[in-house]
Amino acid sequence: MVGDTILEARNLTKEFNGFRAVDGVSLSVRQGEIHSLIGPNGAGKTTCFNLLTKFLKPTAGSISFKGEDITGHAPASIARLGLVRSFQISAVFPNLTVLENIRIPLQRRLRGDSYDFWRGEQCLTSLDAEAEALADSVGLASYVDRLASDLSYGRKRALEVATTLALEPEMLLLDEPMAGMGHEDVDRTAELIRRVAKNRTILMVEHNLSVVATLSDRITVLARGQVLAEGDYATVSQDPRVIEAYIGSGDGHAH
Repeated sequence: MVGDTILEARNLTKEFNGFRAVDGVSLSVRQGEIHSLIGPNGAGKTTCFNLLTKFLKPTAGSISFKGEDITGHAPASIARLGLVRSFQISAVFPNLTVLENIRIPLQRRLRGDSYDFWRGEQCLTSLDAEAEALADSVGLASYVDRLASDLSYGRKRALEVATTLALEPEMLLLDEPMAGMGHEDVDRTAELIRRVAKNRTILMVEHNLSVVATLSDRITVLARGQVLAEGDYATVSQDPRVIEAYIGSGDGHAH
């Protein structure tokens, strides 16, 4: 049900040579929401994100998805459960067209982990209609025959989202989706995230606070590896501890 907890971390801790990059973080993400993880540089956001997506093993703590303990699972295993990290599984193949890029994860979904690259072209064209629909859903309908290498940076990110959606995730984890984008691409990508979120849950790490303010239902603020504050944007942006953490780090204001 919408509003139920879908992803939960308890006392998540990660030590590197005695340094606690993440220190006892507990986090609940509710189904159907856009939940943002923010914080000044060095706050532990990326490490926390890598723990949640299973690219790092926690020193201590546990993670559950849809009530199942996934603390010991590998990334491919949690992807099969419906928890998919974008901009990692979905690396774009520059010398393939937009359509061909989207067809690859569709093949994988149909045949498990085997891509069956040796199968005939006829078999692949049966996926074209679904691939075209996915391209359309991320605003790339007029680009299906273009090589991925010819796309602008923002449209490459849109293609990455399309290839991720091809895996039919219940929950998407977005790692700094706006990084390196100009204004026009930021606006387009924010609108894309809003559309994609209509029938799934999203957790994102993002530096662009105006995007966070616009998109997020709920925000968790990290500082020095710990949860500093949590709530909607109005609540966290006015929290004196959050303002102090951002100003003190030179990252700018939290509002």
